[in-house]
Amino acid sequence: MLSMAGLVGGLILLIFLTIRGMNILIAAPLCALLVALTSGIAILPPMAEGGQASFTVDYMTGFAGFLKDWFIVFLLGAMFGKVMEDSGAADSVAHWVVQKLGMRHAALAVILACAILTYGGVSVFVVAFSVFPMALSLFKEANLPRRFIPAALAFGSVTFTMTSAGSVEIQNFLPTSYLGTNHFAGWQVSIVVALFMATVGIFWFEKMMARAQANGEVFDVREGDPEEKNYDVLPNPMLGFVPLAVVLGTSFYFSVILDFGKSALVVALLGGLLSGILIYRKHFKNLGAALSVATLGALIAISNTCAVVGFGSIAKLTPAFQVALDYMTHLPGNELIGAAVAVSVIAALTGSASGGQAIALPLLAPHYLAEGVDPEALHRVVAISSGGLDSLPHNGYVVTTIRAICGETHQSAYLPVAALTVVIPFVGAILAIVLFLLGL
Repeated sequence: MLSMAGLVGGLILLIFLTIRGMNILIAAPLCALLVALTSGIAILPPMAEGGQASFTVDYMTGFAGFLKDWFIVFLLGAMFGKVMEDSGAADSVAHWVVQKLGMRHAALAVILACAILTYGGVSVFVVAFSVFPMALSLFKEANLPRRFIPAALAFGSVTFTMTSAGSVEIQNFLPTSYLGTNHFAGWQVSIVVALFMATVGIFWFEKMMARAQANGEVFDVREGDPEEKNYDVLPNPMLGFVPLAVVLGTSFYFSVILDFGKSALVVALLGGLLSGILIYRKHFKNLGAALSVATLGALIAISNTCAVVGFGSIAKLTPAFQVALDYMTHLPGNELIGAAVAVSVIAALTGSASGGQAIALPLLAPHYLAEGVDPEALHRVVAISSGGLDSLPHNGYVVTTIRAICGETHQSAYLPVAALTVVIPFVGAILAIVLFLLGL
């Protein structure tokens, strides 16, 4: 009972501290310590009997394990995103999408611009930073409530693109290491689910904005808003699609044809990075400085994820976690339901889709594969499920996008974010399970 109270209390405290603005590198180990104390886990190795678990060792084992496995991917992804950003290629692609759709579909233009860049391999954080000034300008001209900008950025970046078949985001590649699949696993179902999430999400988003406008909400200009960018000096938008196509094509060849597993993602991002540098070499002010900034960004991004993975590493040692995991993996009905529930809960616990998968898959994959579950179906369900409850208020991307990039508060902006990035993917996971059960 105390273990369960500590586990739930630690999660609630982590969410609270994150919302209050505490650095996740401080909040996560602090909350993990609470979980350890309420479950009788030794704090230091000398306090552990017979080589049992200890807080300091196991927290850092989880932290360092994720760092070891994924730092190269985070680094290349950040550098590729920075090349696309610093050269103006990301702005060029996004601006081209906006021009094609026009002001009547301002919100849709922001969503699609984010979706194209994210699916092409640009980091979700870079996409948010790149598209925000354009979104601000569009929402201002269309007089749309600016508190909905974080929802538009998040919906286009971390839902129907991030976890779809063919996506080169880490959330779609993590299952390959444990299930022996590739990142196109379950592509038929993935297409249907992605179209469903995109269609329903856009419809719901526009309904929420229309309701807000009917209640008198308008765009509010604030002191310190960034100046509108000059889009006349950007590179050709068609050239902007070339590195994205290189990433997608290379990832397909090395993953599906050569079966390189997650190494295909390294090759794909490296290919995109080199092609971007080659194509835009005349557009950089200081390439070396840009890549240095990207390196720092990669360290921050992966450290934040490692911090919540460390929290999850302590959580999974507790009796409460083992009881909950046993319950979830033995739910009545199809095994895909248990997998979806387990991954969703662990992703919620860590506030990270990739962190949740990193903790859940080593425990779940052997169990469900031994039960004869189709690995391709399991891959797709795990990927989609991880992208739902991960977007609770303490999620690093959510906090950064709402507060640091858009200058909003959780109170004003989180509700539409939650509707589009928690509810829609959750329903999408249910749809995926139903389609797999129907044999699609």
